[in-house]
Amino acid sequence: MASINDIIKREVNPFDLVNLKTGNFWGQNQELESVVESIHQEAITEIEGFLDLVAKDNCSRTVLLVGDTGSGKSYLLGRLKRTFNSKAFFAYIGPWVDNDYMWRHLLRNTVDSLIQVPEGQEESQLILWLKNLSVFTKTNLKKQLFNDSFWQLLLGDRQKFVNHLKKTYLKAGIYNPDVFFGVLHDLTDPELYPLACEWLRGDNLSEESMQALRLRHCIDAEDAAKNILANFGKISTATQPIVLCFDQVETLPNLTSNPQPLFNINTTIHSENLKNFLIIITIVTNIYRQIYRYIQQSDKARIDRLVSLKPINFNQAEALWTYRLQSIHQEAEPKPDSPIFPLNRQLLEENFPGGKTMPRTAFIIGRLEYQQYKLSLLKEIIVINIPPKTPKQSEGQQGLIDIKIVKNDLTSNISDGQKEQAEFELIWQQEYKKVQDKLAKISLLAAPDLIRMMQEALEASQVEAIKPKLISGTYASYSLSYQSPSKRENIGIVWTEDANMNSFYNVMNACQKAIQQNVCQRLYFIRLGSVGNAKLAGYKIYSQIFTGTKHIHIKPNLASVHYLATYHSLVNSAQAQELVVGGKVITLSALQSLIRESKILEQCTLLQELGIVAKQKPDPDKRTKDLRPVKDFLLNLVKTQGYMGVPTLISQGVSQFSYVEETETQHLIDLLCQEKKVKIINPKSKLEDQLIRLLTN
Repeated sequence: MASINDIIKREVNPFDLVNLKTGNFWGQNQELESVVESIHQEAITEIEGFLDLVAKDNCSRTVLLVGDTGSGKSYLLGRLKRTFNSKAFFAYIGPWVDNDYMWRHLLRNTVDSLIQVPEGQEESQLILWLKNLSVFTKTNLKKQLFNDSFWQLLLGDRQKFVNHLKKTYLKAGIYNPDVFFGVLHDLTDPELYPLACEWLRGDNLSEESMQALRLRHCIDAEDAAKNILANFGKISTATQPIVLCFDQVETLPNLTSNPQPLFNINTTIHSENLKNFLIIITIVTNIYRQIYRYIQQSDKARIDRLVSLKPINFNQAEALWTYRLQSIHQEAEPKPDSPIFPLNRQLLEENFPGGKTMPRTAFIIGRLEYQQYKLSLLKEIIVINIPPKTPKQSEGQQGLIDIKIVKNDLTSNISDGQKEQAEFELIWQQEYKKVQDKLAKISLLAAPDLIRMMQEALEASQVEAIKPKLISGTYASYSLSYQSPSKRENIGIVWTEDANMNSFYNVMNACQKAIQQNVCQRLYFIRLGSVGNAKLAGYKIYSQIFTGTKHIHIKPNLASVHYLATYHSLVNSAQAQELVVGGKVITLSALQSLIRESKILEQCTLLQELGIVAKQKPDPDKRTKDLRPVKDFLLNLVKTQGYMGVPTLISQGVSQFSYVEETETQHLIDLLCQEKKVKIINPKSKLEDQLIRLLTN
């Protein structure tokens, strides 16, 4: 086994593995504070009490979770989900982009969370919720928690299933009971389950899909979305509560000047008796103080408890450090005397004389100190080269041992700005991978979200005169306009992936009116989905607009949307004061500068087709892998680490990019060496002992 110092030399800084950018707790590894149970335990106990009250009397309640930046609000939501998922269903509600779509956004996010499978379960929250409805668990056929025979009996007859639920919940005031209960029945059919989920989340389904579900209308209005959400609560009062976790509300439209839309949702849930919900709203302390005076007194009265997250003490900070360092300590022989080596308690005492700090700050300080110690180990390194024995040498004889002391000044290799840029690009790559894994098709995003993502990318590209809602009417949020960078003309963008042809017709009709009114001189229509056929009225208008005219239809690829969605996620984190780069909380303007300097968005083909960024030359052989992102990742990792083990660098590359092999990663490292961007410190050592560093310019 290696010494602790040898392990520190070769491994990645363990505090770099802490993704300080948080977000949706479904599908993310957010265990950091759960490993120290005492952190925020008072807040957890208090929230559990309200959850128990909702389970007892089915009356919805609201907790406002307030904390300074870095206090762990989003992490706490993830911990609550992990801790109490056995006694409640959890929904992560991210920020919406348009107040005209907030109820539809709330329904979409709730259903998206309900279709997730909790840890330790084999079925989604939605199916578990359905099976545990009192109509199925409390029957006269058998007194048991769940009666499989009764369940199977109802599943065999859709109308019997609907009638049974209508009779059971006659007094509950279910909105559109025939439709709603029919869709619940479709959830039990594996072939119809995906379509039923899409309808419940508010997608504008195609006519064929609607026919398969025996439905005529989609959930295309705010009131309908609110009532469908209410249905979930009304019929589940004998089962588990649904916890709605509103996160990153700081990014909501005009929140600091008009917080009413957010609190209107909460008040509506209470005043209109939407049952069985626990609402948790997280907000940064200074933002809450800004908006407090704008909140109506009636809305303040609907907040049952304000829970403030407190700073952590030194023992808790040390416990977090211990958790992050335990992997390298376990490999070391002998074991370090302190579980937080190479850190120490004095570091906390010097930086935080008040005896308290925030979890995020503790990680940042730990990372910086660890990195300084790591660099100090290579200020002077002894390289020993033992030449091989020649045939003329007898046993025991050996050539002269070459001992060299190599001095390394790693501090001058790279500026702070270059380190920050490298770290940002690593954060981008991590977030991009998450988006890739989560977003399998463009239609999973609502049109207002797609337009907002486009607007943010245009703003980062310093496009002028961006205005939302180019077209008028119901689908206004599907559009925007801006001034052309090259010509002084107004450009319009309309984006919809709604599969419903009636919706498509209405959008095309609105586009035609906008062109006739000359509100834009060129219109870009973005849509990957079908535009119908010659028999449809929507297709006829589409043909008139985009055939033989200067208006253009662009079919986006999924990769372009991944770029836009990744940047959108980082924008939300920056506005919520949760994005940390180089040990600093990054503002939106700083993020925009970083994204321009990195030129990442220039790789987005959709922005290229719009003429926002220059078109790149296509790959002549599309069969070959594009290893450029891998190569950039490897170089950025060396930049942020100062130096590291070659095997560690290879494994990090393979882990981040599932499509590359170890041999390909090794080849990329060789190329970086040939380009004199990195250097193997001890090239004559075995591969497992080799260290790599950034080459001084």
